Amino acid sequence: MDRKILEARIRKVTGKSAAKHLRGEGRIPAVIYDGDGKSILIDILESDFSKLFHQITRTTTIDIKLDDGKDVIAFVKDAQHDIISDRVRHVDFYAVDPDKTIRTKIRIHITGAPDAVRLGGILEAGVSEIEIECLPKALPERIAVDVTKLGLNETIFVRDLKLGEGVKILSNGEFPVASVKHVRSNVTSESEESSASEGEAAAEPAAAT
Repeated sequence: MDRKILEARIRKVTGKSAAKHLRGEGRIPAVIYDGDGKSILIDILESDFSKLFHQITRTTTIDIKLDDGKDVIAFVKDAQHDIISDRVRHVDFYAVDPDKTIRTKIRIHITGAPDAVRLGGILEAGVSEIEIECLPKALPERIAVDVTKLGLNETIFVRDLKLGEGVKILSNGEFPVASVKHVRSNVTSESEESSASEGEAAAEPAAAT
């Protein structure tokens, strides 16, 4: 997983006027929160964050490099947008301890198209996300499950997922992720209908002469 890096300045001036001034300079006021209720006021370049924002998910860890020399690993907790321009006006980050495991839910993305679907099968999706536990540096941004080789009446279960070293799956391993079900047609073929008709005719008694 590529490291996502964002440079930030510690913000010492607060208020609407200061925030407006920052936005005029192409910067976004932001806050980094942690689990102890502490916070760090920062500001970041709008161009840097906008580029990064389109590459991340809710579980992407970002290395925030502060101008005082400290580094913080954090998630984007919330990003407020202007309803007219859709520009980001404020960002809340949530800091995590790089040496402590975290529990979170990761979304599952189904990729590929099974050949079995062309043979009369129907692809059915199972759970859309699972809960995992790992260190922040090992946290996957998403889980991609390729179903291309899935055959008729076959299923991929949570227990079949390979998430890399240090990642523990907490969800039930028996939950299905994706499966291909074989569907039998209820429509009688022409040959079957013809055979049935001939059988019925043969069973009828001959007319009296």
